[in-house]
Amino acid sequence: MTLMLPLLLGLLLAGIALLIFLKIKGKNIPTAIIFLLGFMTLCFTGVYSFLNKTEDYNAYQRLQWKPLNPAQIAPLVEQGYTVFVDVDADWCLPCRANKANVTHREKVVIALEADNIVLMKGNWSEPNAMIENYVGMEGGMGTPFNKVYGPSHPQGIVLPVELTINAVFQALAAAK
Repeated sequence: MTLMLPLLLGLLLAGIALLIFLKIKGKNIPTAIIFLLGFMTLCFTGVYSFLNKTEDYNAYQRLQWKPLNPAQIAPLVEQGYTVFVDVDADWCLPCRANKANVTHREKVVIALEADNIVLMKGNWSEPNAMIENYVGMEGGMGTPFNKVYGPSHPQGIVLPVELTINAVFQALAAAK
């Protein structure tokens, strides 16, 4: 099964090469057939490259989130920890996009699993005065809200509303 798609791609490419060779030699082969086979090859290549990704899409399940407790952030940072805070809500579409595109990605999960990183999650799906006060005091406007604290940045680094993998990596590196 794993070799079927590459084999099919190889046969299509060989067939296209043969048809082009025969057309050059004067055979009456419609150019549309060559383009159609080329398009099919492109489509199969796209499917193969998507299916062949080796990323673990369930890696995020390994993350150990603690409930958001703003009073614990400063003592953890003083002990040398980096604290990654994620405030989201179940109904928040940008929050879901951030999860799918960034915090649930395997390379981000691997970075967040480091021994010196503490993960804190604030679920603001229901009204919560503590989360509301925290986000307001930290300069946030609502969900999603992400901030990274660390020994180099005890006041924290606010991440963009639309997270990027690069922004998370830069904040984690800067906060060390």
